[in-house]
Amino acid sequence: MHAGPASAPPTAPGSPTATPGPRARSRSTRDRARRRAVRAHAAETGVAYSVAARQLAAAGLAPGESLANAGRTVYPVALARGRWTIVAREERPAEEKLTTTRTAARLPAGRARHLADRFPPADANGVPFYAGSLRAELLAMVYLVAAHEAPGLVPPPLDLAWTAELGEETALDTACADLDRAARLFLNDRPAERWHRIDAALAAAQHHPEPATRYAADLLTLAHRRLCTPTEDAAGEPQVPPPAPWQGVRQTLDALLVVADDGHAPGTRIRLPGKGARREGTIQGARWTASGSPTAYDITLDDDPSPRTVLPPELVVLPAQESDAPVLTY
Repeated sequence: MHAGPASAPPTAPGSPTATPGPRARSRSTRDRARRRAVRAHAAETGVAYSVAARQLAAAGLAPGESLANAGRTVYPVALARGRWTIVAREERPAEEKLTTTRTAARLPAGRARHLADRFPPADANGVPFYAGSLRAELLAMVYLVAAHEAPGLVPPPLDLAWTAELGEETALDTACADLDRAARLFLNDRPAERWHRIDAALAAAQHHPEPATRYAADLLTLAHRRLCTPTEDAAGEPQVPPPAPWQGVRQTLDALLVVADDGHAPGTRIRLPGKGARREGTIQGARWTASGSPTAYDITLDDDPSPRTVLPPELVVLPAQESDAPVLTY
């Protein structure tokens, strides 16, 4: 007779069990990561665990991807060339950090200049981000409106000066959080109404009791004229003023609010969810309310540049979008 295969000898009591192989460990690690992702998504969206699991499965997430209602991107890799990263800003010399925070503590023009330097212009596939002539000046006007219409949101100058001496720009972000949010919400208004509100704020600032505010108002009035008043070229022909950099100002404040409240800054690469043909694109801006993370994102797709607005759970963020982030895996 032909002998059958020998059976494995029984394991003696107390003997160590077989060690799982690399594939089993890798599968276990991926399972734990997916369960964490499902729990985070359920907590973020307020749905049941089973619903969150189905939503994530339907999105067809690849390793390192996440839905846009979780995580944070401040300096997107698509715009990384010639721009700051979180690590690079943290590694600056203490003297440079202190100079920066002292500038950022001066409202409105100093903070506007600080933010324009912190989030400099960049291009992605020929599309400009955080750009525009007189962006810092227009941003200062926006802060002037926020301070004029809600003076209670303006931190006392002495408090700002003391905070600046810490040399930590995020400490100033915390002190100015309500004012920063009000400045961003101002941009939700229609352009014509924005200019009316800026005119009123400039007029009031020119009679402000603080000399520094009156001086800033005079400088911003000159910038306002450059943005709004037609001129003549060298041949004496009428010349239309440059378009106001509203988009660049908006993107700057979007990136700033992301630092404290999470979300994904303009320039972050995304795709629409699903397991079919991949449709990738880029975040152009975020939508905000009085508190919390973005409620929606304005995006364009690579195959369709028409702007569209998408809710965060309906958007997939591609892997390792933060300039300093390692590639994430399940």
